[in-house]
Amino acid sequence: MSTAPDNLDIWLSPDQLFDGQKLLTDTSIHFVNGACAGLSSGSQLPADATVKKLTGLVTPGFFDIQINGGGGVLYNTSPTQEGLASIADAHHQLGTTALLPTVITDAPDVLEKAVDAMKDAYGTHGIKGIHIEGPHISVERKGTHEARWVRPLNERSLELVRDLRDRDIPVLMTLAPEGVAKGDVARLVEMGAVVSVGHTDAGAAQIKPLLEEGANLFTHLFNGMSQMVNREPGAVGTGINSSAFCSVIADGHHVADDMLRLAIRARAVKDHMILISDSMPTVGGPDHFTLYGNQVFLKDGKLINKAGALAGAHVTMLESVARMITELHFPAEEVLRMGLSNPAALMGLQQSVASLQNTGSADMLLIAPDYKSFSFLSQML
Repeated sequence: MSTAPDNLDIWLSPDQLFDGQKLLTDTSIHFVNGACAGLSSGSQLPADATVKKLTGLVTPGFFDIQINGGGGVLYNTSPTQEGLASIADAHHQLGTTALLPTVITDAPDVLEKAVDAMKDAYGTHGIKGIHIEGPHISVERKGTHEARWVRPLNERSLELVRDLRDRDIPVLMTLAPEGVAKGDVARLVEMGAVVSVGHTDAGAAQIKPLLEEGANLFTHLFNGMSQMVNREPGAVGTGINSSAFCSVIADGHHVADDMLRLAIRARAVKDHMILISDSMPTVGGPDHFTLYGNQVFLKDGKLINKAGALAGAHVTMLESVARMITELHFPAEEVLRMGLSNPAALMGLQQSVASLQNTGSADMLLIAPDYKSFSFLSQML
């Protein structure tokens, strides 16, 4: 990756520019010493400006709030500062420049080590916080999570979250109504954690109190949750009807494309859908890894465990964005918000993650017109 000279002053003029909210045309971005110094329409450029035309779309890199692993490393089995750096760097090279590494249901000491590692790794390598997915979930909807480690929310988990929040480290926690008592979600929200409903077999009547206490996300909508039927909306219908955010895995394997279209059209609030990868170590790594002592392997683009069930995803954020735009035909501006500004809004990180002015050229992408490839903008300077 190239580094801009100290005296560089240049305007880059791409076909399209995503500023974190809107997709702009006829707009150039000004770089001084590798940092964004402003935007200008083509007609307003200074007379002496050095301008370089670019083919494609310029955008800040993507923000993925659910990354279990990458580059051959799984957070659960390598809960160290070095493990987190390896995961983050693998995804950075694939266009995801901000992330929440995700630790899933496991033994109590794994969560302890994961939290300790996050204290050291936060703020480095694009790491913007932690996603704790489980262990306070439903065994019936555990998915690939290990049933023996599923347990109710306890004081130690609350202490770990409080410790992270006292250090101003963002925390996203996925849990189920089956795993919490009345008031637990409110306590987490009061600490400043973002709470998500996921891996639950509960119906609407059990889920709505969590929303009233402040839960503001449904984790990978459709997957690991109760479904809609004629007399019970389940977690899926409750999420779609709510004003909370909903994350989705758009790899073409976890959710049928028509169901994605249906859910997005039906949302009660605009810009409350979030793309996630739910990626595992095979992204940027080998075609297999070990989870809970068992082999998970890549087959026909899907990650399969010993039972033949899906075990996480093998997809990048760029691939997800490309599918949503080129195959499902959603507007590019809407999809880009799903991969950047919507998750930033959920986590309260709009300025640090989804703003051109606060993004260096090494974390900006020039995406090809067909969305199949990209370069870092630093390579264009």
